[in-house]
Amino acid sequence: MEEISYPRVLIAGLKGGSGKTLISLGLGRVLTELGLKVKGFKKGPDYIDAKWLGLAVGQEASNLDPFLFPKVKVKELFFSFAGKVDLALVEGNRGIFDGKDLQGSLSSAELARLLGLPVILVLDCTKITRTMAAIVQGIKAFEPDLDLKGVILNKTSGPRHRGILTQTIEHYTGLPVLGALPRLRKNPIPERHMGLVPAQEHVASLDQVFAQLAQVCRDNLNIEQVIQIARSSSKVLAPRSTDKNLTTSELKVTIGVVKDAAFWFYYQENLHALERAGAKLVFLSLLDDIPWPEIDGLYLGGGFPETMAEELETNMAKKALIKTLVEDGLPVYAECGGLMFLSQSICFQGREYEMSGIFPIKIGVQTKPKGHGYVEARVVQDNPFWPKGMQIEGHEFHYSYFITELKNFEFALDLSRGTGVHQGRDGLVYKNVFACYTHIHALGNPIWAKNFVLAAKRYKKFRVG
Repeated sequence: MEEISYPRVLIAGLKGGSGKTLISLGLGRVLTELGLKVKGFKKGPDYIDAKWLGLAVGQEASNLDPFLFPKVKVKELFFSFAGKVDLALVEGNRGIFDGKDLQGSLSSAELARLLGLPVILVLDCTKITRTMAAIVQGIKAFEPDLDLKGVILNKTSGPRHRGILTQTIEHYTGLPVLGALPRLRKNPIPERHMGLVPAQEHVASLDQVFAQLAQVCRDNLNIEQVIQIARSSSKVLAPRSTDKNLTTSELKVTIGVVKDAAFWFYYQENLHALERAGAKLVFLSLLDDIPWPEIDGLYLGGGFPETMAEELETNMAKKALIKTLVEDGLPVYAECGGLMFLSQSICFQGREYEMSGIFPIKIGVQTKPKGHGYVEARVVQDNPFWPKGMQIEGHEFHYSYFITELKNFEFALDLSRGTGVHQGRDGLVYKNVFACYTHIHALGNPIWAKNFVLAAKRYKKFRVG
């Protein structure tokens, strides 16, 4: 442990949809344009918001989630960037005190206390004036140890509306109003899937989106005051990493990671864990005709394959390659969208698209979430990645479901929490393939990367004789 100074700030809200994501993105881009090296963090398991935040600040964002991995690992991950960046910008999730129980466990406020984060609260000011001061005063009093430094007004109607809000909040609460954003006529980033549309679907207009958000923040926020709040955060005793699994001398195996417009839900820490365990990663696509190198394992992450279903269906060479590799015994770990691609077909918007056919299942896609939230599971079937009987924690976020009748299937995971495929069951196993709706984080399940690499080594030894 060592005492360090680490400029940092949490952008939180009263609820989901308050505007904290758009403000975090615009603020992150402004800070970067000012020459600051900013590291973005997203509280919770959200891939999409984290991806946008990473693009806004120019480097991959990391997720901070005390359900998916222990608090000590949350602290280790967060403070591992101290001294490497000028400022840590953390975006909260849902309401500031929203957690899993009466005590607000896993809330953004709890994360703020854990990491010593000063908090700036984003307020949706639609159809409210003086009452907002009472709400802010209640926030201050509800958990007095919260280091609340100021508020940002969002969705304000005009100068008079902003004036009364600012006067009453500052008078009754003593907190500064750091800015007041007007109600935007059009959301720069359309919403879908209970949040932002994936950045991959806005490739052509990303610069325009960030330019607009940055301009809104420059015009309406006291940027210098925000920076001062971040820099005024107290010194902390930062933990040192206890990871002793670094592998440097052994001959590495090669694990392919499918990363394209259809599959891109990956935690950076999962990829780093595979590298530390002894894997060389190569990034691959199922959407192009570029030949793959020899690989000893395949990581097929989540995403929205239904939006690229036609391209996946018509890429016969890649589907045939996957089939051959699987039959040869290649270790394959597939999460959510990866599971969908390993199915027989995806039915989406009135059409059925043929996938790789590893599992004899048909998958449908509906407009409302089929499974959404944290997962607690016990492994009940032998497989290369998880020991039988092990408890694992993860999360799920899928609009897809199995159309195929399930009575002849055996599942690898029994869920005490979560939906999975059906009625608390998840995970399909075939040869050395493990496919499930559950997403895991390597910091909370460290054996996963080790076993993945061991399985790849066994396959490599078998392949080369």
